[in-house]
Amino acid sequence: MNLILLGPPGAGKGTQARMLAESHGLVQLSTGDMLRAAVAAGTEIGVQAKETMERGELVSDNIVIGIIAERIEEPDCASGFLLDGFPRTVAQAEALDAILMQKNKTLDAVIEIRADDEQLVERITGRFTCAKCGVGYHEVFRRPLNDGICDQCGGSEFTRRKDDNEETVRSRLQVYHAQTVPLIGYYGGNGRLKSVDGMLDIKSVNRQIEEALAGLQV
Repeated sequence: MNLILLGPPGAGKGTQARMLAESHGLVQLSTGDMLRAAVAAGTEIGVQAKETMERGELVSDNIVIGIIAERIEEPDCASGFLLDGFPRTVAQAEALDAILMQKNKTLDAVIEIRADDEQLVERITGRFTCAKCGVGYHEVFRRPLNDGICDQCGGSEFTRRKDDNEETVRSRLQVYHAQTVPLIGYYGGNGRLKSVDGMLDIKSVNRQIEEALAGLQV
């Protein structure tokens, strides 16, 4: 089974991707991880990517697609893979379709995790993490049992990601709506899109996804 997860920042794609990868024996493919691995391995595409990054430029779609094309040929992807964070544009989706067709592979489903912008802003800007053990908390949804003390390790120092501020989050959401939302129509038009409510709790979202995938079990 080969899948794509779509959704705005903060919708829980990473969490659901890990759960799906474990429950279905899929390889979770993150473009960032694949890029770093290709550079470290010194593959032809990896060398091109390294040169581009060293010039301070963004890695092109062609390079990213090339890295994905290399990665899905690895033996561990034979039983299925899950793309998290790619494609981000219709052009990337079209290039991915061409690669899959060339390699005689199919894309079984695209899962859209729907979420409300205002609730996402609240979800993301309220996040903080224990600096000692890394357990995540939230100002509204998951505070420590004792304020200022980590439930897991007893630590008293907490950190926030620098980009978890309202201005940055709203900017990222604008980019998502402009560049990635058109993929909903692209994949919806060929019947591969399955949408779930990402504002529910983690287990409920996962249950919706599993129900959507039930007809794809092999």
